Amino acid sequence: MDPSILLTDCLKRELRAQRISYANLAARLHLSTATVKRMFARRNFDLERLDAICAAIGLDFPALARGLARAEPLVAQLEWEQEAEIVGDDQLFATAVCALNLMDFDEIVALYRIEPADCVRCLLRLDRMGFLRLMPNNRFRLLVARTFRWLPDGPILRYFRSQAQDFLDWRFDGPGESVRVVNVRLSDAGRRQLLARVEALAAEYSGQHNADAALPSTARHPLSLLVAARKWEPGFMRRLRRTAPQPGSGFSAGPKAGSAGSRSTQPGSGCRRATVPWPAPP
Repeated sequence: MDPSILLTDCLKRELRAQRISYANLAARLHLSTATVKRMFARRNFDLERLDAICAAIGLDFPALARGLARAEPLVAQLEWEQEAEIVGDDQLFATAVCALNLMDFDEIVALYRIEPADCVRCLLRLDRMGFLRLMPNNRFRLLVARTFRWLPDGPILRYFRSQAQDFLDWRFDGPGESVRVVNVRLSDAGRRQLLARVEALAAEYSGQHNADAALPSTARHPLSLLVAARKWEPGFMRRLRRTAPQPGSGFSAGPKAGSAGSRSTQPGSGCRRATVPWPAPP
């Protein structure tokens, strides 16, 4: 990999670990936020500027060199068994979600009934999975890629589906809340184009999640976005059809979401996706 990319990624990881935003760093360097953003975007660091950044965030050159040497591959997905292990332990699940929410150790144990020793135990288990790297003084660094997502129809998404009734049993009329059900008829090409926009919307939520990461946890509130799309008609409309839908059309009721047989293997069965941004990549 290009050394400038490795260097920039290493500095970004350190900023995230210390929860220092570009604006905070700019203030320490007596520069504008736009200048700092441009510097990182262009990966343009001379030695004097690099020395100033390291001094501003308390990182010496030996530590920077070690960070470059141990650059670790980022995880795009966990294994089925790893997701099952997380779902099977409430404290481990909560710790993983909090880590994805960019909360630090003290915030986790202050907000949830997780004792410090139990939180360390959970972080060590997540470390062994390659989900994060536990560092001295209970600091940790996420090792998930920006493209990270839970396994389709895996243990964690199955759990979220099991909570759909709890999620939807709400008026959705508060600040920042909304609910929409849209029933349309689209061509395959149109469906693919709109799904790309939906993916972009989910990415925007994740991007804002990262932008707000420098704020204290008391200023950041849990928010869940559920996105799902598939070929489907309500049961009463299927019952009114003059001819039954063809096998593989995607219109059959099928097994309930979250059941053992819920994974669709039929060609042309449409697409279905659920995402919850609060366990989102950094």
